[in-house]
Amino acid sequence: MLTQAPKGTKDIFGAEMPLWQQTEALMRKICGDFGIEEIRTPIFEHTELFLRSVGDTTDIVQKEMYTFNDKAGRSITLRPESTAGVARAYIEHGMFNDAQPTKLFYIAPTFRYENTQAGRQRQFHQFGIEMFGSYSPALDAEVISVAAHLMESLGVKDIELRINSLGGPECRKRYNQKLKEFIGKNIDGLCKECKSRYEKNPLRVLDCKEEGCKRIIADAPSVIDCLGPECREHFEKLQEILTNMGIKFVVDPMIVRGLDYYTRTVFEFVTTSIGAQSTVCGGGRYDNLIEQCGGPKTGAVGFGLGMERLLLTLQAQNGEAQYKPYRDIFIGSIGQKGFVKSQAITYELRKQGIKAECDTVGRSVKAQMKYANKIGAAYSMIIGDDEIEKDCANLKNMAEGESKEIKLSLLAEEIKKDLAK
Repeated sequence: MLTQAPKGTKDIFGAEMPLWQQTEALMRKICGDFGIEEIRTPIFEHTELFLRSVGDTTDIVQKEMYTFNDKAGRSITLRPESTAGVARAYIEHGMFNDAQPTKLFYIAPTFRYENTQAGRQRQFHQFGIEMFGSYSPALDAEVISVAAHLMESLGVKDIELRINSLGGPECRKRYNQKLKEFIGKNIDGLCKECKSRYEKNPLRVLDCKEEGCKRIIADAPSVIDCLGPECREHFEKLQEILTNMGIKFVVDPMIVRGLDYYTRTVFEFVTTSIGAQSTVCGGGRYDNLIEQCGGPKTGAVGFGLGMERLLLTLQAQNGEAQYKPYRDIFIGSIGQKGFVKSQAITYELRKQGIKAECDTVGRSVKAQMKYANKIGAAYSMIIGDDEIEKDCANLKNMAEGESKEIKLSLLAEEIKKDLAK
């Protein structure tokens, strides 16, 4: 057990790491272009925050949260999603007093106790956007456009944007009544969990993944038919803005998302690249959440994206990531003086931005050169007593096998010149 990671967790290293770093760098670049600032919230919050925001009828609250009492007896939960924590920070720090909208993003480890499968871990990483301070459908479109631009920039193929509107409280009330009437006629065919959801929150039945339930709800009434004039206008204006942005979408009345705080707009980016239909990114509007958590009434919209699932999609489409180590130069050594000098030269090169490596194990010269090949060194050099005395050594091009003598004091300059070629 000491040498095995807990179930549902994974070490990220080697060939995977450059893909993670490149993807995260692109996310940060896009957020910068959209004027979205980074926020980092604690990985645990008071449990009450998630009970109030996520909803006590959701699978997350009922089955998946990592909850424990701290030494003072307070109930603490590792974050199962990040929106609630960002909303808490927005209220606590009075961000609503700043110029609005407030636009924030995060890349954060997240925790849910659930069955593990491809792209689904118990500790996973989520990239998300939260925008506060506007009820306009233009903010919905801006959030969606961030995700659309990211998918396009990453070259994700076979992906479709699906949108829906859940309306406001009155729309939801009308729809829940219609939905309960429909489900009530088919309740015997529902799974045990959906029978419980039918009483507490019938909308959650639409989110069930059981095949029997999916067949029943395929003919369920549409929430769009229950939208009031304002919510209908909001949804139509969103579609108009997306169309003018050139962002393609499909209206899908079956999208409800899995969390209770959503109002009006909900959306998903769906792909079939990793087997069955899979949601890569999902989000929507949550205009009541800030007020529910103790803040002022505030319009808000955002999305969350599982990094593991996104990268799994990219690998399914483009093949497994290939790991090719690379260093600019390996400084080898002969004898104790050469060994010490090689450390000093390597340090100086690194300070000048050159990816340099040296022997820190005490290998033979032959073994050092094998190591230089393994780490993908573009150049190599061996330093001993003679080289130190002359302040010169041979710089070898590892790919071409050619060598040239250069002064050690000019090594950094020569390396940079050769690499530029």
